[in-house]
Amino acid sequence: AATRQDMTYWLQELQQKRWEYCNNLDAAKRDSRTSPTPSDLSKGLVAKDNPGSILSQNASAERARNILAVETSPTELVGEQAAAQPAPVQPSAINFSLKQWSAEIKNSMSSLRKGNNENRKSIFYTSEEWELLDPTPKDLEDSMVLEEKRKHLAEGSKGSRLTSSAFPFDFGRIPHKARRPLKDMIGSSKTRNSSDSSPTEWYSGNGNKLVSELQLKYQSQQEELEKLKKDLSSQKELVRLLQQTVRSSQYDKYFASRLCEGVPKDKLELLHQKDDQILGLNNQLEKLNLEKDSLQQEVKNLKCKVGELNEQLGMLMETIQAKDEVIMKLSRQLSECEDNTSSQSGAVNSSMATCINKELQELDRLKDNLQGYKTQNKFLNKEILELSALRRNAEAREREWQAKYTSLEAKLCQIESKYLILLQEMKTPVCSEEQSSTREVIAQLLEDALKAETNEQPEQAFFKPHLVSEYDIYGFQTVPEDDEEEKLVAKSRALDLRSLSLSENREISTGVKWENYLASMMNREMIRCIELKNLIRSGIPHEHRSKMWKWCVNLHVKKFKDSTVPGYFQTLLQNALEKQNPASKQIELDLLRTLPNNKHYSSPTSEGIQKLRNVLLAFSWRNPDIGYCQGLNRLVAIALLYLEQEDAFWCLVTIVEVFMPRDYYTKTLLGSQVDQRVFKDLMSEKLPRLHAHFEQYKVDYTLITFNWFLVVFVDSVVSDILFKIWDSFLYEGPKVIFRFALALFKYKEEEILKLQDSMSIFKYLRYFTRTILDARKLTAIAFGDLNPFPLRQIRNRRTYHLEKVRLELTELEAIREDFLRERDTCTEKRDLISDDEEDS
Repeated sequence: AATRQDMTYWLQELQQKRWEYCNNLDAAKRDSRTSPTPSDLSKGLVAKDNPGSILSQNASAERARNILAVETSPTELVGEQAAAQPAPVQPSAINFSLKQWSAEIKNSMSSLRKGNNENRKSIFYTSEEWELLDPTPKDLEDSMVLEEKRKHLAEGSKGSRLTSSAFPFDFGRIPHKARRPLKDMIGSSKTRNSSDSSPTEWYSGNGNKLVSELQLKYQSQQEELEKLKKDLSSQKELVRLLQQTVRSSQYDKYFASRLCEGVPKDKLELLHQKDDQILGLNNQLEKLNLEKDSLQQEVKNLKCKVGELNEQLGMLMETIQAKDEVIMKLSRQLSECEDNTSSQSGAVNSSMATCINKELQELDRLKDNLQGYKTQNKFLNKEILELSALRRNAEAREREWQAKYTSLEAKLCQIESKYLILLQEMKTPVCSEEQSSTREVIAQLLEDALKAETNEQPEQAFFKPHLVSEYDIYGFQTVPEDDEEEKLVAKSRALDLRSLSLSENREISTGVKWENYLASMMNREMIRCIELKNLIRSGIPHEHRSKMWKWCVNLHVKKFKDSTVPGYFQTLLQNALEKQNPASKQIELDLLRTLPNNKHYSSPTSEGIQKLRNVLLAFSWRNPDIGYCQGLNRLVAIALLYLEQEDAFWCLVTIVEVFMPRDYYTKTLLGSQVDQRVFKDLMSEKLPRLHAHFEQYKVDYTLITFNWFLVVFVDSVVSDILFKIWDSFLYEGPKVIFRFALALFKYKEEEILKLQDSMSIFKYLRYFTRTILDARKLTAIAFGDLNPFPLRQIRNRRTYHLEKVRLELTELEAIREDFLRERDTCTEKRDLISDDEEDS
């Protein structure tokens, strides 16, 4: 902006555009809230949730824009009109002269090259011009006519050299070898002038140093120009002499060969004399033309000098006039001072008046600055008020509605949970018949609590939203349909879980951190780092889980994928479907038993059943030693909720072939047994009180934890905690299973220690993980309270227990062989058949 007023106008218009954009954005969000569009970002069987609603803006924001409003109009052209105007350029005298000289050379070159083709012919060293050395009489006459025309053209060009060209001669008559260096010299000189005298360098230098350097360069360029002019004049003189020599030789040959036959000698001598006179006159004419050119150049130089002298004279006259004015002003001041010398007070008053005038001028300047600062402050205050109003209104709307919604919903969940528990406790058999009416009331209340909200009560449905749906966001059934008592417990647990999640949403959500991290990685490749590790441990948001699981799987199986051909998964699946597969029968039997409480696997026509079958068949063809083991179906089913078939296949490869030790999913389950012994060691180290309590009552808790390790907690914990465990498991590996297994026991350590018999302990261990709902607390225990947790220690213990388990299995195999031999020899034991033999 050229002025401060234009700058204020620009800022004002920018502020208006921003305000309109914010209002349009809010309106668009409100429209999208009323008519959401389906999104297809997340992959797998789980659908993506729609974002929350955006409330309308407050009217106070509009009122805030009218406070301290600054209305400014532009002083000059702005916007597109200003952009269409040419940019101002500061001319430089030196640069202008050099550029004019360069342009003059270009114009002269172009004007000379546009002449007649015959005038551009050279008489030197070309096949066409060799013919001039032996011309016919007609050609000679034509050449004489052309020569006369050329002379007239040369005279005309000499007369107009000041306006059209600085070099009025024919470049076509100079030989190529003599002409080429001159063009190169002129081109290089022009390049140096144009590069050395650019306006940017002229004005952006270091003061006098840069000016002196440019002056030296300019002088050197002038000297080089004079040198080029001298070379040019010498070349021109050489061409002129050569032309005369060739012309005279042509004339001699012509007269000697053709015209001189039968002509008397006296006439021939007369012709020679006349010819010599013509040549002499031509030479004299050319000399006079050169002298005329030099005189014209001298006149031009004198005119330039006269112009410069006139300019200097004008400047001197202006200087003299200015000095006269100063002298007259000083004379007037002197006369005034002489008039006031009579009294000292007059001089004091004069000095005081001068000081007062200066102070008044300074005061006016300060007033102008103050007015400018006031205007600027007013504009900034308006900007601050507007931004503050926008922020306050948005935050107030969000806080008000979110707090009201979450508090009411959490309170309602808590009340309903307590209400269901109370009804369950009071529904006990009573012997007295007087309380039959109470039992009826309780039964009616119980029936109403288990009923879903209907459309018959629109007001109640408005104030009481449907808090517990039939399925959660992962597709798991929240309330079972079989047992009435189990329905109460499940609904109470779902309400508690909903209340807990609503209470956690009051704090700063990790979704904002995930959005910021993914935005920073938009154009970069994600790598392992502490920030990403902490984010994954806090839980991956539902909308980003598909992308992050796929990235984690590719991170671990990259070496396997690089060694396979494209379409590897489809090839495996095709082979498994076309050829006989020993594992296909067991896979078909376990498909509907995988996750019966999930809607994606509840019936043979469900979408997930066919995908589950394909992944298991392809994996069984890839690993024939494992084929299929019970537990793999649940791993694949969880992976398919967020991944496509091929990605779920590689996820299973990651778990079986990368994370878990060998023989983990084989028939002997050797790796699983080893991990249970490692877990016992960790229990005695991390939770010694609980381990001693189990030892005291002879409770083998590995019967419970064995399934945790085999299927990574599937069907053992609530779905929210399950998927947070899987987030960390796919990124960090099997160490996470040990962490969360210990954290589950530590979470309920005090309750378990209160139990004093083995039956109650074992019964409690079978269902206690479903009562743990606080995922944040469980994560803090797993990754905070249990540290340090080195992976090297787990590997060393695995190696130690692996040898022991192998020895035990060898002993058991020896005992089995002894038993079989003894049975074969003893007739009484021949009828005994083991389970393995019966299966075979």
